[in-house]
Amino acid sequence: MFQLICKDGHARRGAFTTPHGTVQTPVFMNVGTQAAIKGALSAEDLETIGCQVELSNTYHLHVRPGDELIRDLGGLHKFMTWEKPILTDSGGFQIFSLAQLRKITEEGVAFNCHVDGRHIFMGPILARILRWRLTSASRSRRRTTT
Repeated sequence: MFQLICKDGHARRGAFTTPHGTVQTPVFMNVGTQAAIKGALSAEDLETIGCQVELSNTYHLHVRPGDELIRDLGGLHKFMTWEKPILTDSGGFQIFSLAQLRKITEEGVAFNCHVDGRHIFMGPILARILRWRLTSASRSRRRTTT
C-alpha cells in the first residue's frame, strides 16, 4: 500500500508497505539482476548502508539460475538471504536491451536466449508465473524424488 506523506509541486514523498517492510520514497534501488548485487556486497553490507529494497530481473533469473530452482529453494528472499522488500520486474526491459535477439508478436515476445540460444517466449501469463515462482516462499511446493 502506498501512503503519500507530503507533496511540493510535482515532487512527492511517500512510503509503500510490503509484507517484508516499508520503503520510503523516493528511493535508490540496488539492482541484483541475477539475485546478486554486483561489487561483492552481502545482504549484511546492504543492511549496513541502509538499503531498503532490492530490484531483480525476472528474465535474467528465468535464464539462470532458473525460476524453478529459486522456487524449490524457498523463493527469492531465501535464495538471496535478504529479508527486506524485493521488487521483480516483468522482464519487459529485455524487449529493448536484447532487441537483436527478439521478435514481438500480439501474444508477447519470443527471444533467442543470450546465454545458450534456446527459445524463450515471454507473454503476460509466463511473466506472472515466473514472478510467482520467484516470490512463492510460503506457497512453494517442494518436489520430492523417490
